[in-house]
Amino acid sequence: MNTFEEISEKLFSWANDRNILFNENASKQLNKLSEEVGELNGAYLKGKEAEEKDSIGDILVVLNIYCHQRGLNINECFNGAWEEIKNRKGRTRNGS
Repeated sequence: MNTFEEISEKLFSWANDRNILFNENASKQLNKLSEEVGELNGAYLKGKEAEEKDSIGDILVVLNIYCHQRGLNINECFNGAWEEIKNRKGRTRNGS
């Protein structure tokens, strides 16, 4: 199994070959991200685990491309979010 970094390197090469990596395409990636999240929601509601996995993979691909287009590092974004929440003491209510 490839690491996230190895897949990202291959993904950026693939996206570059298709002229996707330009910042001008970032809004298209955001639209695609919304579409993929909708598909994940549909798969969850239907109880279709294979489709959930596919949707999550698609979300990661689109989000990684978007970050690259915007000059952001997805690992730094993820780490920053973790640093922000790691010491929170709150509790969930109704699942959130």
